[in-house]
Amino acid sequence: MANALGVPSPDKVEYMADAAELGRDYKHQLLVSLGLRHGDTVLDVGCGPGMDLPVMADAVTTSGRVIGVDVDPTMVAAARSLLNYYPQVEVRQGDAHALPVDDGTADRARMDRALQHVESPSAVLAELHRALKPGGLLRIAEPDWDALIVDGDLEMNRAFNRFVCSTMVRNATIGRQLGRLAREAGFEVEDVRAATTVLRDFARADYTLALTRNTERAIRAGAIERADGERWLAELRDGGFQASVTIFLLSARKPL
Repeated sequence: MANALGVPSPDKVEYMADAAELGRDYKHQLLVSLGLRHGDTVLDVGCGPGMDLPVMADAVTTSGRVIGVDVDPTMVAAARSLLNYYPQVEVRQGDAHALPVDDGTADRARMDRALQHVESPSAVLAELHRALKPGGLLRIAEPDWDALIVDGDLEMNRAFNRFVCSTMVRNATIGRQLGRLAREAGFEVEDVRAATTVLRDFARADYTLALTRNTERAIRAGAIERADGERWLAELRDGGFQASVTIFLLSARKPL
């Protein structure tokens, strides 16, 4: 599959599974912070192919409920296929701006790297506030793509980040905004922390961070000169590669 600039994109389900593996440390922190208990109802908005739903299902047991929501029918189908053997799990297709759940449904709610893609983060947070019971916990993990650090040519790193933030990701710096937006939506913010993943294998990082794909897109869009982009990528492939990605983790609560 190619985007509007004709640059091939990876299979979405495969890509999300690979990204989940690279982010297992912060994802573990996010899941533990939910404090799931037997009998809880937990809402996972932007659940993707459902890679994290089994862990939540095991935590709440058959006396609880796990509701996964995703706008993409391909992701919903993949998640339903994965969760066939969990009667406490239901995967619903729906928009995060109008969640397909009743008011006060969930004891816990989480989003993992999905708020960066929505049209209105504030509207989605208002929906999460509506969907949670009083006292319910909200946990969100989001990147800040302007904080992507790639060792090497600093100006090319900055040019790459500018292109990604202005063109490729709708809410590219949402991670740094989480605390403020959650307070504006009526949540009590308990904590915001950062988790940084360091990548040292170029091929793995290239697939997950789309270094080659997005550099080519930037070249075709006129944001980076071809000679500069190709030189930068060659240096990254041939040198001692190192990059880091920062994910912000929000812990918040709906007031009683």
